[in-house]
Amino acid sequence: MVQKKNILAIIGSASSNSANLKLVEKIASMTEQDFNLSIFEDLKMLPHFDPELSADNPPKPILEFRNAIEKSDGIIICTPEYVFSIPSGLKNAIEWSISTTIFTDKPTGLITASASGQKGHEELQLIMKTAMAKFTDETTLLIQGIKGKFDTKGNLNDNETFKRLIGFINHFKKLLNNN
Repeated sequence: MVQKKNILAIIGSASSNSANLKLVEKIASMTEQDFNLSIFEDLKMLPHFDPELSADNPPKPILEFRNAIEKSDGIIICTPEYVFSIPSGLKNAIEWSISTTIFTDKPTGLITASASGQKGHEELQLIMKTAMAKFTDETTLLIQGIKGKFDTKGNLNDNETFKRLIGFINHFKKLLNNN
C-alpha cells in the first residue's frame, strides 16, 4: 500500500464563508485516498511581519506555521485576489517564511479562485518562485467567477471547473511523486 502524502493547504481568504475553503474541502474529498490534507485558515491570527524577529526570534504562531510547512510533503495555496493582489494575510505569512528555506523545492499547488484573479495569480506565482517553491504551469490553477461555481449548499456545480480541478490534482500528485 502506498503511503498517503501529508499536504498542508493554506487558505488565503480571511472570510469565514470562503469559496476558497469550499474549494479546498472539495480537493480534500477528491484526494482522501492519496492525501492527509490539513487546512490552515488562520492567517489573520498571525502577527504582523517583523523582519527583526523573523530569523532569530520568531513568535510561537510563526514557528508553528513554519513547522507545518516543513513537515508537509507538499502545500496547496488557495487564495482569492484582493485589489489586484494576493490578500495581505497571505503575503504576511509568506514574508515570515522567506528568511527560512521551508519553501525551497517544496512541491506546491497554487490556486487563485476569485472574481477575476489574473493579477493576483501572477503575483502569487512570482512570490512563490522567489521563495523557490517547486511548481509547474500544470500545478497552478486560475478559477475566475468562483462564487458562481458553487450551489447554495456549497457543492461545486460547474463541470468545466471540476475537470480542471481533476487535472490540477493529477499533476500535483505527479509533482509530489517526482520529489
